Formats: sequence, C-alpha cells, structure tokens
Amino acid sequence: MRIAGSIIALLMAGVLVVPSDCSEPSWFDRYVSSPIRTAGDFVSGAYHGAGDMWRSYSDLREANFKTPGTDKYFHARGNFDAAQRGSGGRWAARVISDAREGYQGTLSGHGPEDTQADQEANRWGRNGGDPNRYRPAGLPDRY
Repeated sequence: MRIAGSIIALLMAGVLVVPSDCSEPSWFDRYVSSPIRTAGDFVSGAYHGAGDMWRSYSDLREANFKTPGTDKYFHARGNFDAAQRGSGGRWAARVISDAREGYQGTLSGHGPEDTQADQEANRWGRNGGDPNRYRPAGLPDRY
C-alpha cells in the first residue's frame, strides 16, 4: 500500500508541475514570478528615478546660474530623466516634485505663481517633453 500511495503522489505532482500547453506561461510565472518581477522593476525605477532627481538638484546648485527661470530647466530635466525609468521613476518624480513644491509654496516664501510654473515644468518633463524647452541661454553644455 505504501508503494501505491507513493506512486499516486508522484503522478499527482507530475500533473501539477508539468504544464499542459508549453506555449502559455505556467501558473507560477503568471501568479508568482511575474508580479515579483513587476514589483522589482517598480522599486528599481523609483530608486534610480530618485537618484535622477537628486542629480538634477545637485546640478542646479552647482551651476549657480542666476538667470530667472533656470530652475524650471532642472525641474523638467530631473522629471524627464526619472520618468524614463518607468512607472517607478514617474512615481518618484511626482512624489518628490510635489513635496518640494509643497515646501516651497508654504515655507520658503516663493509665491504661488512660481510654484505653479515649477509644477508645469515638472509635468512637462515627467510626460516626456524635451527639458530644453526651459533651458536658459548661456547655460554651460555640461548641464
């Protein structure tokens, strides 16, 4: 009886493991592997997108370019670069931009017009618009 039970258990395991049609993804790929991969891609995009936003902010500080509106270029560029990383990058760009503008609009003394213009540049870059639309004349090429 033990041998018969073992044989039945092995046959049942074979039915569960071997896909009936190899052209379609297995249940494991569909319900386990793919969602984990998707979540990993999102987290990776968010992490690297946040890095893109930080690099853009660092470049803004380093450039120390005093032409009015220069910050709009860096806003658009940071959002553009982050959004190129997929949905996680777009999410990170939106969260960081909204937090930054929330701070600037309430605590830093920038007016609502400046905040609105910054958000427009943020959306432009995040939606794939060319950041050079906001590039000021004379800004060094390295930026």
